[in-house]
Formats: sequence, C-alpha cells, structure tokens
Amino acid sequence: MSLPDLPPRQIAYFVEDAKAAAIRHHRMFGSGPYYLSEHIPLATSLHRGVQRPLDHTSAYGQWGEVMIEFVQQNNAGPSAFHDMYPERSGRFGLHHVALFVDSIEQEIGRFEAEGYAIALDAAMNDGFRFAFVDTSASLGHMLELYEPQDVLTQFYGMVAQSAGDFSKGEIIDISMA
Repeated sequence: MSLPDLPPRQIAYFVEDAKAAAIRHHRMFGSGPYYLSEHIPLATSLHRGVQRPLDHTSAYGQWGEVMIEFVQQNNAGPSAFHDMYPERSGRFGLHHVALFVDSIEQEIGRFEAEGYAIALDAAMNDGFRFAFVDTSASLGHMLELYEPQDVLTQFYGMVAQSAGDFSKGEIIDISMA
C-alpha cells in the first residue's frame, strides 16, 4: 500500500496529563500555544468493533509545520490507547499520526484489505467521524483518519496561525461541555 498523497497532519502522543505534557513540550521545543479540550464528548466509540466508553482530554498545538496532540484517557478500560500502552503500565509515548482522507469508508476498506485492524471508529456529537487504523506492528504507531471538514480545517488553521504566540505558557481551554 502506498500513501504518497496523504502527508501527516498531526503527531499525537498518549500521555498521563495532556496539559502538563503540552507545557513540557513548549519549554523544550517552543511549540504552542496549546488548546485544551477536556472530556471530549463522543456520540459513538467502537473499539475493535465493540461499543465502549472513551473519555479523553487533548491538548493541540503547532510545532513547526505539524500539529501536535497530547491525549490522555480519563476513564479505565480497553481502548485504542491502551492497546499500545496498557492500563497501569506507566508507559506512554507516540500513539498516532493523523491523515486527511477523501473518504473514511474507502480508506478503512483499503486498510482492512491489507490486513490492518480498525482499533477505533468514533464520532463526536456533531457527527465528526475519525478512525484509528492499527499499523503499530508495521509503523510503530497507529494512523488516525479523518475527512477534512470545514470545522476541522478551520481549527487546524487557527492552531497553525497562532503558532509561536505562547510567551506566557498559556493553555487555552476549548472544552466542549
């Protein structure tokens, strides 16, 4: 399988504390500012085909040409995050690289035909859908797929445009309560 037209849009790390990780990354690399969304609501969350709750918090910021995400899982139990970093193991690290695709359905079918499992197929309350393809055995991380809807591309643009404006080390809360 060749993916030359799907450049990475985001690098995401699974962490214990998204806010603390964002501040640490800023101090080390000058990335940010970071936009924090706590307890991101999901309408559906299929982990390996089984409906499971997933409560997560993410911090999003810009690092050069790419968005960085720090994501923490707030609830216990199986998930695409715990597939790579088992619960209570104390292990964290690179989890996924995100790609914009024309059709999630088509790309899921293509990856499944190549033997890759879908670790997560989820939708937010507004219908925005994303999926994690388990490419960890071949790439060392998963791939996140999503279609570049206006709300998403506008968010990416806002984060990129604000890059470098992190002089106070602020975290901007954008939680969708």
